[in-house]
Amino acid sequence: MKINILGITLARAGSKSIKNKNITLINRKPLIYYTIKEAKKSKLLTNYVVSTDSIKIKKVCEKYKAEVPFLRPKKYSTDNASSASALKQALIKCEKIYNKKFHYVVELMSTNPLKTVSDIDNIIKLILKNKADSVIAVNQLHDHHPARIKKIQNGKLVDFAIKEKLESRRQDLKPKAFIRSGSIYAMSRNFVLKNKRYVSNVSVPYILSPNKSINIDNKYDLMLAKIKINEK
Repeated sequence: MKINILGITLARAGSKSIKNKNITLINRKPLIYYTIKEAKKSKLLTNYVVSTDSIKIKKVCEKYKAEVPFLRPKKYSTDNASSASALKQALIKCEKIYNKKFHYVVELMSTNPLKTVSDIDNIIKLILKNKADSVIAVNQLHDHHPARIKKIQNGKLVDFAIKEKLESRRQDLKPKAFIRSGSIYAMSRNFVLKNKRYVSNVSVPYILSPNKSINIDNKYDLMLAKIKINEK
């Protein structure tokens, strides 16, 4: 049986932190271009689409040969609309448009421009091998390990969740801790149809290298992305 895999980038217009974030220029290319470029290299994605509510974003994506086969309805594009609901809507819509059932969905977030096609394909291979509900790209935490995180209680600093061993080096902090990178999520069809996106009891990590850990949310992130893309 042929396994159909749908790649999706959600790119709504209503970014609050950076106006028109998805098409903000980084080194003379729109932010979303870097995700489109790598997605189109993948031999494992059956189809790749951008889901947006914006005519302007649609035209930019089509300029770089990404398919934008529909405009996302407004109810899936508000500040309160979840990404899980937008993914489900896109999956159902694409199955009708392309007249096929997609067995897996791979969300490629435009806010992380440093992922590569090897990351995309490795995550797809992981979800196929493990028959998992999801595979999630993560970054390892070092300086921000949970043992170093504190809360203020009655005016005093106390451990937030894990007791910190004093004078421990960051490489000695246990257990190893990871955070979702906000880069790539691979999910089974059933997982998406249940409005799921993150972790279940059958979720597998994919560890991104530290030099791919940027997730653009503010102007400082944009500046850092420009530097890292130039380095590449």
